[in-house]
This record gives sequence, C-alpha cells and structure tokens, in this order.
Amino acid sequence: MNSATGLPSRGNAAAGTLHVLATPLGHLGDLSPRGREVLASVELIACEDTRHSGKLLASFAIRTPTISYHEHNETAQARTLLNRLRQGRNIALISNAGTPLVSDPGYRLVRLCRKNMIPVSPIPGPSAAVAALSVSGLPTDRFLFAGFLPRQSGSMRRELEALKDLKATLILYVAPHRLASTLELAQEVLGDRQTCLAKEMTKIHESFYLGALSQISSLAGRRPKGEYTLVIEGAASQQPRVSNLDLEAYVEGLMQVRDLTLTQAARSAARALGLPRREVYRRCLEAGESSDRREKTDPI
Repeated sequence: MNSATGLPSRGNAAAGTLHVLATPLGHLGDLSPRGREVLASVELIACEDTRHSGKLLASFAIRTPTISYHEHNETAQARTLLNRLRQGRNIALISNAGTPLVSDPGYRLVRLCRKNMIPVSPIPGPSAAVAALSVSGLPTDRFLFAGFLPRQSGSMRRELEALKDLKATLILYVAPHRLASTLELAQEVLGDRQTCLAKEMTKIHESFYLGALSQISSLAGRRPKGEYTLVIEGAASQQPRVSNLDLEAYVEGLMQVRDLTLTQAARSAARALGLPRREVYRRCLEAGESSDRREKTDPI
C-alpha cells in the first residue's frame, strides 16, 4: 500500500524481494513445499541464529548462504540487507521457529523495505501463538497476543493490570525460568481464570495443561524446561464483580462457618469468585474500616 495515496504499491521493479518465511516450531514436516522452494532459490537467508537454522536447512539439503540477523544487530544489519535488496537480490527472513516478527526481530527491516518500495512477500506457516489458541478450547473470535511479559515483577504486574479488563483471550510467551512466577502473578492480578498452557508444541514432549491458573501452577513443575505458550480466558467470561457488602458478607461467612482467618477466607473467596486474592483482602479491610468509622460516629 502506498502511504501517500492509499493505493496498492507496485514496489521497485529493479529491487529484490524480501520473503518473510515461517519455519517449523519443531516438526520438520510443517515446512511448506513453497517455503522449501523459496529457501533454496533466494540468494541469502537472514537467520536469528545461523547455527540453529543451519540444522533446518541441512535437513532439506538447502545450501543457500546465511547471515546473522538478531535483536542485538538488527538496526545495523537491516541497512545491510536493505542495500542488498536494492541491488536486486532476493532474501528470505526466518526466525528460530515459527513466523518472523512475532516476538522476534524483523520489524525494522520490513519497515525499511516498505519505506523504500522494496517488495515484501509473506510465506505463511507455523505460529506458536495461533497454534496454541486453536487447541486451547478458549474463545477464538477475539484475542490479544502480548508476547513476553516484562522481566521485572513490578513491570509485569503493571502489564497484567493493563490487560485484565480486556474482553479477549490473552496469549503470552513464557520462558521456562519465569513460568512459576508468571502463573502466580497472573492468578493474583487476573483472578483464577481458565487457561491452556502449551509446552513444546509439535515436538516429542508436546504437552497441554488445561484448567484454572491455580491448577496449572501446580502442574508446571519445579524445574520446567522447554518453550511455553500461555492462553488465558479474557475478562468477558469472568464472573461479575460483587459489591463490597456482598464480598464482605461472603468472606465473613467463610470465616465463621469454616473457622478461617481473614487471609485464609480471602484466598478461598478469590478462588471461588475468580477475583485476585489481594483485591479481596484489600476490599474486606476497607469495608471493615468503614464499619468501624460508622460505629464510632453513629448516635446510640
């Protein structure tokens, strides 16, 4: 599309084409025949990791030269690749697995190509986000891909807070060493929502864990390994928020009937009502403080 006229862009006839090409998540059979043909016919393949992609190319006896293109050299390498495209060379852009640019490098290169009228062509194929969503059993008519959450717990919490009221299924990528903390914080901020945790899709140890966030947390294991995609139901399917009075009465009832402390009752109520535990505890404390103030000010 030509940004000035809003009409389809015909590109630069003398330039090469950048092929944004999806590669398998794990199973080699998922590389399309068209994908193999393009990888074998282009003059250069830009790889996130040349050693990793080299194994894929060797499996199909593809001997096309490769060049490293990753998050640490993306800005400089994008210019290099743009110059080669201007010279009429066809280039394929691939990531370590799945569709490039989806939480992977490539945005700068594609944007430069669009600005310079260089043809860009997608070679569709696997995507971990869509693959996990398709088998999650959660609503697929509206979803939001949020990629990897920030590493710091405070930033992660703020990101989840910004997502919690969205009426769309949420899709996250999670590194194995952050799986436990992500699941715990997601339950705390979003509530105990229904979830699908996909592990090592299309590989030998492919696994899917289905259930509430609290259940998934217990199944994840102490030392998780592999690649994880987390699909969480959106706010639309959550139970409606209860009023302060209803919530206070519910928690107080739990404390009396089950002989629980406020902390224990708040945790139980949060699970039952699909609310963040800290929010339940805070609202009960605030309600209790309001009640104390009324008792002190109301006439006898």
